[in-house]
Formats: sequence, C-alpha cells, structure tokens
Amino acid sequence: MSSFAKALSDGGVITWRNLMNVRRNPDWLMAATLQPILFVLLFAYVFGNAIGGEGGGAGYREFIIAGIFAQTVAFNSAFTVIGFANDLQKGIIDRFRSLPMSRIAVILGRTTSDLVVSVIALIVMSLCGLLVGWRIRGSFLDAVLGYLIMLLFAWALSWIGALIGLVARSVEVAQSAGLMWMFPVSFISSAFVPESTLPGFLRAIAQWNPFTAVVNATRDLFGNKFGPPPTGWPAEHASLYAILCCLAIIAVFAPLATARYRRVASK
Repeated sequence: MSSFAKALSDGGVITWRNLMNVRRNPDWLMAATLQPILFVLLFAYVFGNAIGGEGGGAGYREFIIAGIFAQTVAFNSAFTVIGFANDLQKGIIDRFRSLPMSRIAVILGRTTSDLVVSVIALIVMSLCGLLVGWRIRGSFLDAVLGYLIMLLFAWALSWIGALIGLVARSVEVAQSAGLMWMFPVSFISSAFVPESTLPGFLRAIAQWNPFTAVVNATRDLFGNKFGPPPTGWPAEHASLYAILCCLAIIAVFAPLATARYRRVASK
C-alpha cells in the first residue's frame, strides 16, 4: 500500500474514532448547533428590523444567513483545537505514536471528523434559516457550489485549529486561543452588516478578509441580496477569491500543523 493510501486509510480510522467520541458526548454537537440557532433568532428578530430598516427585516434575514453559516463553521474549528489539546493532555497522542500508522493520519482524521460536524451544523442552520424566511434564490448548482465553498472554508480553518491545539499547553489555554482570534475576523467582515457601512480602514480590512470573501461568494450563489452591493476586486470575484484564500490557508497551515505534530509525537 502506498504512503498516500495508507494515510487515507489510517485517517479514516481516526475520523471514525473522533465521530464515535462525538456520539458519546452529544454536548459537543449541541454546542455546534445550538449557538448558531440562537444567533439566527437574535439577529433576525432582535436586530433585524433595526439594521434592515423599516420593511427591511425580511431582506436582512436572508442577508444574515450566509454570515451565520460562516461564523458557525469558523467557531467549529475550536473543536479541532480542543480535541488535539485534550488528546495531548490525556496521552492519546503518545498511544498513536506507538502504532504503525501514518503520522499525518491523526491530523487528517481530526480535521475530517470536524468537517462532518460542520456538515451537520450547516444542515441544521439551513432548516433554521428556512423557518425564519431565508430562501435560496439561485440555481441548484450555484447552491451546491455555495455549500462546497463553505465546507472548504471550514476544512481550511480546521488546519489553523490543529496548529493551535498542538501548540497549546492545556485544554483551557487551547479553548481561549481557539476562539480569541475568530471574533475580530468574523465581525470585521460583511457577515452581519454590508461592508460599505464600515468606517474607512475597517472597510478596507473587511474587503480583503477571507471571511468576507466566503460570505459574499455564498450570498451571490444563493441569490441573497441586501443593501448596496459590495465593490472592489474581492467582491467582483468573490467565489474565485474565496477558493484561493481557502487553498492558501491550507497550503500554509497544513505543513505547519504536520511539522508541529511530528515534533510533539517524537518527544
């Protein structure tokens, strides 16, 4: 068996092991779905009319769903962080090291299992969105592409989570570090308000923020329009820019996470 095939096979075993842990600890899955539902209800019915203006609540509810999707999969990468930190603290990584398995399989299995959790979360979010009036107004293929971009973004962020989890010294530190950076990334974007409403320097950051690219691409593909259309090259080529950003994140953080795992596993 080639090294690539072995890595996929071993990664599949680790993926199944992590999913069984989720089944035994359903509170993880509840955390991945309950918080986004609360965000949908909060922004749709508490802030919706104020932000959307008179008669704009329905339009804003469609606008906000892509932002909630992106925030959900971004925050789910915290499970990658906590999962690795927990395995390190409990000595599970040492047990994996003693097995005749591919080194990258552990990281691949963790990121893949967390991707499955993101798929479940997106399904729940889609159903919740339909209940508050959100609709996909683009074609079926555009909708599929929108979901695929969102899942690619989720997988890319899980590699960042893997690196943070392997660097953190404890589960408590990992939990804080895994969430801290997500707040500015998600809120300085077009996730919750049109980027044109942000002040000058924040608008420039938001325009090139990969989070904004994924949100704008998904909105375009779903056909959800609200407020003035975003401008600039990233907005005009949102799908292309979102995919390039995701691939760049994976290209940078996958080797870093793998190298860090090898150092940790060799101790």
